[in-house]
Amino acid sequence: MSAPHALWTSMLPADTTFAPDRVAVGAAGHRIAFADGSTRLCATSGLWNVPLGFGNPAVAEAVSRASRDASYLSLFRAPHRYAEHAADALIDLAGSLRYRRVIFSTSGGAANDAAMKLVRQYWAQKGRRDRTISVGLRGSYHGTMYGSHALSGDDLLQSVYAVDRRSVRHVSAHDDGEELATLMAREGSRVASVVVEPILGSGAHALSDAFVDRLLALREEYGFLVVADEVATGFGRTGTMFATDTWPAAPDVLILSKALTNGAMGAAALLVGQEIAVAFTDGGWTFVHGETQAGTPMCAAAILAVIDELRRIDVESATQALAVELQNLVRSWKTEQLIADSTGRGCFVGLALRDEHGQELSGAAVLRVVSAIADHGVVVHPGPSAIELIPAYGFGAPELREVDTAVRAGLAEARGALS
Repeated sequence: MSAPHALWTSMLPADTTFAPDRVAVGAAGHRIAFADGSTRLCATSGLWNVPLGFGNPAVAEAVSRASRDASYLSLFRAPHRYAEHAADALIDLAGSLRYRRVIFSTSGGAANDAAMKLVRQYWAQKGRRDRTISVGLRGSYHGTMYGSHALSGDDLLQSVYAVDRRSVRHVSAHDDGEELATLMAREGSRVASVVVEPILGSGAHALSDAFVDRLLALREEYGFLVVADEVATGFGRTGTMFATDTWPAAPDVLILSKALTNGAMGAAALLVGQEIAVAFTDGGWTFVHGETQAGTPMCAAAILAVIDELRRIDVESATQALAVELQNLVRSWKTEQLIADSTGRGCFVGLALRDEHGQELSGAAVLRVVSAIADHGVVVHPGPSAIELIPAYGFGAPELREVDTAVRAGLAEARGALS
């Protein structure tokens, strides 16, 4: 067995080695090129963050221009015009009646950490230092920074890393809010925020309307703040610009990343609602958070270019149309019993897999399915007993046919190996 490369790859055993057909060397449009000369269609939008396709010319040119005009400017104790323009554009896109201020960050995980700090400081400055609890959902994923790792609802070795979860609680998202209501009856006066993904990243399970209604009603009753983690669902992924646009009321903080720069730069943003923004402004409070690479000119330029591109393609119409075609595929796979069920919404789809005995697949078995589909030319994402499709918005009939062919062939091959 060959020794592993010096590069330590994420989320795999440390002794994992890779053949040339698994080592990427380039990406363009919707395809990834590999070291053996092969290419594969990417049905995951990179790591869900490249919905406009690899190497989008408008984004690439904007970043290149900013790198020449202002290669770096900081947001520590001073603004710069690039970040001001990007913040204004994000507020305009998300709605000035819903959000007032923008805090830039560098990743979804870091932004979740910042949001937990922000809401805890809000309550402390208001004289409620007892309101420190952050509530997340089981099965959620918010990142692997220290705070976001604690908040993530999957088992990600939190105990091994001594992640501090004393001020974190988790409840089910599948009971229309009953467990959340029970928690509030017990500890509601100490809850600072409830943090939810509109679609759980692990398994692509969409929150029900009943759960959202219960969440917002409990906010009115107990006064906690709602943080919506739209790292994965933002910018048209579910058929509206933001998944929370369909909620009866806005969250207090909206977290954005992934599609924010179409993968060109590491970037994230917290869109802060009126209640928090006004309190910090009127109180003259200082939020003690900063990141060296947050909101740089190149990040800001990428954000502005992405927003322009989303408007150019009429992203909501584009994703709604693509979602219809994607669901047609899903229905055919269900009818033929190739998959057990489907989850998700819009262009964010999970395909539940079972073995010949109706049992859920293990993580290792799911990875074998993903590998088999890749062998037939398409990259899909593994989930818990499922695979996920998160296609770029430019997918048309030819790309969907490729997905159909590869999924069918990969599932058949994997089933043969598992039986």
